[in-house]
Amino acid sequence: MTRVDFYVLPETEDIGPVLTACRLCERAAGERLRIYAYVPNPALADDIDAALWTFKQGSFVSHERVEAKGEDMALASVLIGAGDPPSSHHDVLLNLGDEVPAFFSRFQRVLEIVHGDAETRARSRARFKFYRDRGYDLASHKLGARA
Repeated sequence: MTRVDFYVLPETEDIGPVLTACRLCERAAGERLRIYAYVPNPALADDIDAALWTFKQGSFVSHERVEAKGEDMALASVLIGAGDPPSSHHDVLLNLGDEVPAFFSRFQRVLEIVHGDAETRARSRARFKFYRDRGYDLASHKLGARA
């Protein structure tokens, strides 16, 4: 059964999901897992795509936008997309959407980042409730300012 982890960023800090997403992708890729970053917001997808190149000096996380559809796409550790994931990437789902994607249960793990204002956090709580009500294994991790 899919395990779901919520990474809760501090309310008092102005930390967005991009750096946290990069760090989570780096960690999972370091474990040789394939990650599908579900990012329905095109501007956020652009930010994550750019940040994966530069978020940490000396580090590179191989990634590709699903829209590119290159033949080497399956070789990338991280795929960023807004639709159904390709069959090559079902280890980790990084959900950066407001809703639980219909395909989430295909993955071994789902990562959710909790950040932002009260409305954004309320949507995260609704996703938590969705998973909990269906009996999924849940964990919450409160992150400090360094996410």
